[in-house]
Amino acid sequence: MKRLILYSFLFLLFFSGSNASLELAYKPIYISYAQAKTISYLPAQEMKNQGKIYIKDQYVFIGDIGLGVHVIDNSDPVNPQKVGFLQIYGNHDISIKGNSLYADNLEDLVTVDISNVSNPILTKRIEDVYQVNYDKYPPNVPYGTYFECVDESKGFVAAWEQVEVSDPKCYTTN
Repeated sequence: MKRLILYSFLFLLFFSGSNASLELAYKPIYISYAQAKTISYLPAQEMKNQGKIYIKDQYVFIGDIGLGVHVIDNSDPVNPQKVGFLQIYGNHDISIKGNSLYADNLEDLVTVDISNVSNPILTKRIEDVYQVNYDKYPPNVPYGTYFECVDESKGFVAAWEQVEVSDPKCYTTN
């Protein structure tokens, strides 16, 4: 009788399992909405998804869609230097007039004083200007790519990482 119980236990241990499968998929990396509305000036970053380009004096400002604005010193056009990155989460568009950089920051419009590019200062925020449809898909992936579904209650999706996900429910479609 003890052997029957032992064999039954071993059988269940080895042949039972979950129907969930591990798939190489994308998983969202969340930050709080309050953190996503914080404008920061950081050291130079790698470009991920290029947006608009503006030239002001000897500087080139290049939007990085969803992330912010790269600042490049072009005083020597043969050897341009990345000097910093203005982190503006949820940013898709920028414009410059005079010493002011205008950008969308999620649903808000922000104005940043760039008269000193090494010390940009947020000068104004107008809230709820835009109707925002948050990106719920990983960017630049082929159709049929699996990913972990976005849960907006966890915050703003700041990035995506490719990892093994247990039984992902979402995938990109055309």
